[in-house]
Amino acid sequence: MSGGGRRATGAWLPGDPPGRRQFAQLFTDRPLQLDLGGQLGPITLAYESWGQLNSQRSNGVLLLHGFSGDSHAAGPAEAGHPSPGWWDAMVGPGRPVDTQRFFVVCPNALGGCQGSTGPSAAAPDGRPYGSRLPALTIRDLVAAELALADQLGIARWHGVIGGSMGGMRALEWAVTAPQRVANLLLMATAAATGADQIAQHQAQIEAIRLDPLFNGGDYDTNATPPLRGLLLARGLATLGYSSREALEQQFGRQQEPAGCFAINTYLRQEGEALARRFDANSYIALSQAMNHHDIGRERGGMAAALERITARTSVVSIRSDRLFPPEQQRQISRGLRSLIGHHNLDSIGGHDGFLTEVEQLEPIVRELLG
Repeated sequence: MSGGGRRATGAWLPGDPPGRRQFAQLFTDRPLQLDLGGQLGPITLAYESWGQLNSQRSNGVLLLHGFSGDSHAAGPAEAGHPSPGWWDAMVGPGRPVDTQRFFVVCPNALGGCQGSTGPSAAAPDGRPYGSRLPALTIRDLVAAELALADQLGIARWHGVIGGSMGGMRALEWAVTAPQRVANLLLMATAAATGADQIAQHQAQIEAIRLDPLFNGGDYDTNATPPLRGLLLARGLATLGYSSREALEQQFGRQQEPAGCFAINTYLRQEGEALARRFDANSYIALSQAMNHHDIGRERGGMAAALERITARTSVVSIRSDRLFPPEQQRQISRGLRSLIGHHNLDSIGGHDGFLTEVEQLEPIVRELLG
């Protein structure tokens, strides 16, 4: 961490090792007009890339991370990247997302905390945005990514791939700019968040806000972090990401020598791991962005929005996903004109199966990208 001391955010901050990050400066001449009102600019998007863009600029593949992911889709944990790439087994030379064939780009989402403009980033007055960051939606995140594609000179992606929150962004890409997406992979996601998901997100948001060290979102980055709230929020989220079957199989009623149930230790460890690389305000901002997700809003409804999509599309469900259950992906598939396959992963891993079920995902990704 920069400064060598403890700080109240796990966000990447200027002065930290950049790792593989590159930084795009966007909306420098005019701010982005936000979906729910207000504006934001200038905007920085941190991103990582692998491979080379061909002379026709036709081999670009856009990877869009889930809620707690970032631009580090492939590669080891190293200076600047506290965790290995979130899709490392899928991205690289000869792998399904073949970096010898494709120019692969993975941006850290707007509102995130690993180098992109978000609550922990400096506002034009030099202070962190904190609670002053305007409300964002998935459409705003995609608007920033559209500007990044323009800056990179990519008029049309050969593939856009996303799971969970990344799947929301991938879907929004295909609806907002259908002419810019040739092939689309949607994993464990939804065309609109439902009441169950909104309620789960809101419970996590309130857990963070109730931490007395949160200070309304304006905590000092050099002070004690609002750790208890973030740990509780992540614990609640982890229960949604996992399946009941997997938790029972792995932990059951197992107790540790101190008498603590093993499942509780696991949830605390998951929270502590997130806190080392995430920011409490970004947790709130991105949760709220997902809550606003509805591709049919102001577009004549979901069916009309799905009709806009022209990309060859594969949809992936995970049978044990209780956060975004398979019916939500079937709803997407039923509305697509260019569906090439709906795939059901046989996994007890729950929602996170789109990150871990490599053997089942490999042929799906290879077929889609060709």
